[in-house]
Amino acid sequence: MANRLVHKSAFVVGGNSGIGLAIAAAFVAEGARVTIAGTNATKNAAAVDQLDQLGSAETVRAIQLDVTDRTGCFEAVNQVVETSGSIDVLVNGAGIYASRQFEAFTHDEFSRILDVNLHGPFHLTQAVLPHMKSQQWGRIINIGSSAGKWASRNQSAYNVSKHGLIGMTRCVAVEVAGTGITVNALCPGMVETDMSDALEREQADASGTTPETVKAGLHGRIAMGRYLQPDEMAGLAVYLASDESSGMTGQSIMVDGGMVFV
Repeated sequence: MANRLVHKSAFVVGGNSGIGLAIAAAFVAEGARVTIAGTNATKNAAAVDQLDQLGSAETVRAIQLDVTDRTGCFEAVNQVVETSGSIDVLVNGAGIYASRQFEAFTHDEFSRILDVNLHGPFHLTQAVLPHMKSQQWGRIINIGSSAGKWASRNQSAYNVSKHGLIGMTRCVAVEVAGTGITVNALCPGMVETDMSDALEREQADASGTTPETVKAGLHGRIAMGRYLQPDEMAGLAVYLASDESSGMTGQSIMVDGGMVFV
């Protein structure tokens, strides 16, 4: 099926690489107008060049945004509405990761991960909801994680941020039910991205082993025996962004290659 997002405007935060970029590409291919946001202007420009191959210069835009800046988040939402006419779909995909034993985290390190992974979606969701309510239609897709479903060694801050994001997804979904807005979380397992590379290095440092050993151990926990690819997340994101998902809200959906079964 194609053109499921024609006449829709999507704001993909964290859309200049990894899962966010794959979702942005799928949205463009389905006919959406897409604005991506990220902190790195060079990566933003490179992502727009890549996405333009699927659409046109009028289809894709980029803005530089640090999601820990609450005022900047509200300004970014207003800018997208002004330039694109609306925000029909918000993807909260900005995220950072750090591996430490729990007692080794400093307050600033722990807080920084919460500020990006949880408070950023909080700011952006608060900013976009009045607009979506006024048009009586909206889709909010939070990029959670399998780490939001269980405990893990040496990544408590990341897990806490994703547990919180899943909780916020459920609570906001209940509050806006009946307004035409749905709120769901896509929860990837291990996906081959820059973040997975960082995880392997940091977990190796924290456990006194090697990145290759960490990767082999993670592969062993996945029923499919491999990391997933970013574009394997994109089809579900398209569904959650479309009219087809009108009956689904408050869900946190795992896409993990069978990781939970091992």
